[in-house]
This record gives sequence, structure tokens and C-alpha cells, in this order.
Amino acid sequence: MSKLTLGSYPHLLGFEQLERLLERSAKAGNEGYPPYNIEQTSDFSYRITLAVAGFAEQDLSITIEDRQLVIRGRQRDDSEGRIFLHRGIAARQFQRMFVLADGVEVGEAIMENGLLHVDLTRAVPETVVQTIIIRKG
Repeated sequence: MSKLTLGSYPHLLGFEQLERLLERSAKAGNEGYPPYNIEQTSDFSYRITLAVAGFAEQDLSITIEDRQLVIRGRQRDDSEGRIFLHRGIAARQFQRMFVLADGVEVGEAIMENGLLHVDLTRAVPETVVQTIIIRKG
């Protein structure tokens, strides 16, 4: 059984990068921590919100790596000298990745009430009509 690829369709030219993006986003994983929302705030803007209760701003990093928005969190373990009868709030690290389309830019990041908001904007694509001149061979 052969793998079906976008290259199998002759009318889809130059979409190899899209196929790589789909594979990369599938590898990003389906981990559930931290929970997040993605909302469309206007026709050309979005907001990603992560629930990062217990993390301070200095515990978080936001980078763009190869057209991927990468949000990492690493809490310092401050349990030294403390005796827990129950520990349900773990100091754990995370990494969330979001694949960005061409033309999507990351705006500001805001930390508010244990929620990290990251704003994104998408450039308005121009409509281009081009006429190709046919030469005699």
C-alpha cells in the first residue's frame, strides 16, 4: 500500500511545503497540558490563550522557530524544606507548538490572571492578475 501525497495530484503544483507543515503539526502531539484556546478576534487576527496558572512571566518563553510559534514553560521547584500532605499541583514543564502560515505575524503577549494571551495578525493578501505573453517558437 503506497502513501498518498499531495505530489500524487498533478494539478497541485508546489504544495510540498504544505505537506511538510501537516506532518510537522501532527508530530506536535496531542498533549493536553496546558489547555489552550484559539479565537478569531477579527477577520485578520487571532488570539491564542494558554492556562498557565502558577507560572510567572520569567518562567515562560515565546519563540518563533522555522515558522512555528513555540511556547515553553519551566517552573522552578521551590518545595525544598516543605512537607506536602498532598501534592496535586506539580511544578512541571511544557512546550506547545503552533505552525504559522506565511504572512502570519506574532504580535504582543500578555499575562493576565494566570492566562497567557498571544496575539497574531495575518496580512491581507493582494489580488494579483498577471498576463503571460505567448511567444512564437
